[in-house]
Amino acid sequence: MKFFLISDNTDTLMGLRLVGIEGVVLHERHEFLVKLEEKMKDPSIAVILVTTKLIELCPDIISEVKLKQPKPLIVEIPDRHGESKIGETIDRYVSEAIGVKL
Repeated sequence: MKFFLISDNTDTLMGLRLVGIEGVVLHERHEFLVKLEEKMKDPSIAVILVTTKLIELCPDIISEVKLKQPKPLIVEIPDRHGESKIGETIDRYVSEAIGVKL
């Protein structure tokens, strides 16, 4: 089982390539969704790492995929500027899953 990175910047891609994780750099919503769908169908990929900026392009779709798809695991990683609101994102996923506003 492998990891795969979908990033919006080259620095993240190069850093993760140093530890053996392959990936792509994308910037547009459509190309991101096409690549995500392609990689979700690949049975050899267990974890898809996605940078925060790309998650923010389509949070509704990512949220639904995370709630309904058991595999692969989609993990948001902050960009190099560290402006991620991952805690708030997790709260939103939980509230959607149980139907209660946190």
